Amino acid sequence: MPPEPRPAADPPRTLVIACGALAPELVALARRPGMGHLDLACLPPDLHNRPERIPAAVRRRIRAARTTHDRIFVAYADCGTGGLLDAVLRDEGVDRLPGAHCYQVFAGQTAFDQLMADDPATFFLTDFLARHFDRLVVRGLGLDRHPELLPVYFGAYRRLVYLAQTDDPALLAAARAAAARLGLRFELRRTGYGDLAAAIEALATVAEVSALRAALPVPSGAA
Repeated sequence: MPPEPRPAADPPRTLVIACGALAPELVALARRPGMGHLDLACLPPDLHNRPERIPAAVRRRIRAARTTHDRIFVAYADCGTGGLLDAVLRDEGVDRLPGAHCYQVFAGQTAFDQLMADDPATFFLTDFLARHFDRLVVRGLGLDRHPELLPVYFGAYRRLVYLAQTDDPALLAAARAAAARLGLRFELRRTGYGDLAAAIEALATVAEVSALRAALPVPSGAA
């Protein structure tokens, strides 16, 4: 008589530890079919301005999740940590998004390389940064209090490229205003979710494979 099949199991719970700047996109991706096993934990987006604090913050969140989740994935690129985040992730056995920063993730490696080849003096905005430009850039860098610092921070840039995840007229207007505020030439590139979507969808594939294995018959003689 063939062995009885194992009862179908719920897919392993996966925690995505993410930069808060990716929260809207990750929430939208997590609502897609097949993503019910994903949980999100977003760290403060202000870490964009203090990347040296990212590795320790990610490590703390990973260790807090060890007893609650079967798998952990980090939705950060290197994000200015100079390889320190990768050192933490090697220690913890956790993967992250590919690339150096979220601009590369959204644009895709080839397109981002071309943008930089066209003009390396480029400042980038995403939907999140366009929405929060005043808080994170103007006030975050103290330009509201010390406007004389603007050429110190941005004098080497020539253009602002808005990598748009959505088709939102209000965000487009905000990005144009940001370019004008910084005195930079404006360009729009509609990227959608870019490589972020592929990375999150790959987590769904892992969950499907795990659930399938759990439902397979136990081989004869297996412990």
